[in-house]
Amino acid sequence: MTEKKHTINSNKWIDNYADYLYNYAISRVNNSDLAKDLVQETFFAGLKSAKNFQGKASERTWLVSILKRKIIDYYRKINSKKGQAEVRMNFYQSGENEGNWIEERVPQSWDNQSEKNIENEELRNQLEACINNLPEKYAMVFRMKTVQEFETEEICKELDITSSNLWVIIHRARTQLRKCMEDNWFNN
Repeated sequence: MTEKKHTINSNKWIDNYADYLYNYAISRVNNSDLAKDLVQETFFAGLKSAKNFQGKASERTWLVSILKRKIIDYYRKINSKKGQAEVRMNFYQSGENEGNWIEERVPQSWDNQSEKNIENEELRNQLEACINNLPEKYAMVFRMKTVQEFETEEICKELDITSSNLWVIIHRARTQLRKCMEDNWFNN
């Protein structure tokens, strides 16, 4: 029994996948224009890398994996200092003050938000340190499943493991992360 080799037909991508990819993107970025841009970038990246398509996954699965990486890249960019400087926020919708602010220069509220931001950053750093202390395979599987939101089948295929093995790894990773966070964050 030979495995079916999938092919690419980029002429039908918009008809076949645009709505699906848009819905996938909008549920993760919650911004219609951004979701449209990400889908467009996905199609463009797909065209550029079509020669690398091996036919092991369906066209849709392949395009979704490209879109996932585009979404991850977007969040990485806006969370970097350089990216924050480029993100503009609409401050006034109309009137003589209508316009945008560069995000990092938006006036801050006078509540304790900066303290919360510092605590969230410290928590994020501690969690990342705990993930980095996991065995390499545990960290990889944990990131793919919970951070990058890969489907179970995709992870199993990519890492050549069974789904039950994946869930054992996820369980062990979470147990070790819980212990690490209890020791290093909650007990401080």
